[in-house]
Amino acid sequence: MFIKMFSRGLIVAAFACTAYGAAAAPCDRACLKTILNQYLNAIQAHKPSAAPLSIGFRQTENAVVRKTGTGLWETTLGLGQVQRRYFDPETGHAAYFGMLEESSGLVIATLRLRVEDRKITEAEWVLSRKGDPGLGPNGGNQAAAAYHDPAYLVAHPPPVEHIVPKAERLSRTDLIAVTNTYFDGLSAHDGKQILAHPGCIREENGVLTTQRALEGGGVTDCTSEGAMANIFAVTARRYPIVDEEAQAVLSIVLFQRKPGVVMRRNLLSEWFYMEKGKIRTIFASMYYPDAEAMIPNWPPFDGNWPIQPAAK
Repeated sequence: MFIKMFSRGLIVAAFACTAYGAAAAPCDRACLKTILNQYLNAIQAHKPSAAPLSIGFRQTENAVVRKTGTGLWETTLGLGQVQRRYFDPETGHAAYFGMLEESSGLVIATLRLRVEDRKITEAEWVLSRKGDPGLGPNGGNQAAAAYHDPAYLVAHPPPVEHIVPKAERLSRTDLIAVTNTYFDGLSAHDGKQILAHPGCIREENGVLTTQRALEGGGVTDCTSEGAMANIFAVTARRYPIVDEEAQAVLSIVLFQRKPGVVMRRNLLSEWFYMEKGKIRTIFASMYYPDAEAMIPNWPPFDGNWPIQPAAK
């Protein structure tokens, strides 16, 4: 009798799995890498059907929703010389930082992909193209157009993908905490809050924004306070990729301006590379959206408001 009941239970369980679908196996680094490459190959081939997109797949490019098959699906000709890939199995994310080729020139790009049940549910791109809008009045070298220098990025790329020995790794929690000190320091205009190595470098859209001469000697680094003057607050902070093996963190944030200041906000993707528990290098792709733009167009939505109407 016991054997019959046990066998009947197995049959019922098997039927349930067949009828309702067994839970998909977790997507590990190898799985995420395969899916990321499928997506990148599909977008170069202009064939959404070649990627494992979910029914509700959603894609944004600089916070603008793009219908599948439009936008980068139409314009991408290939990948550029700089290509870096990162993976976070805990959150089900894969990411790409580097270049895309379009007929109009090279694009410096960050891609965030979310994978659920081995299907891509989200694709978020932060893109820098030559001639993109600048900060606006009082924006200095970026008043008319944002920084964009693919050649410098090729000559000075992010660290080569590698696996950091376990004994030298920060935990996931600590990686996020160290990254957050950077944004806290920017908001407070206090570089001493930032946990970084002396001389840490930062590149924005391929342009070196540190290592500039200081009065009295020395050069700036990623903790220098002069570059923080135009930042009122860093909001909508997200850390979708924490690659513990590579000790790299992707953050996507907004740099807000003080109310009444006629300057565009920044939509930033910033890649932080850690070494011995502190920030060593930062690489960013970013964009200055219109004042009316509702960004970042992904949760959390704090900061999704226009500071003031665009300057006329």
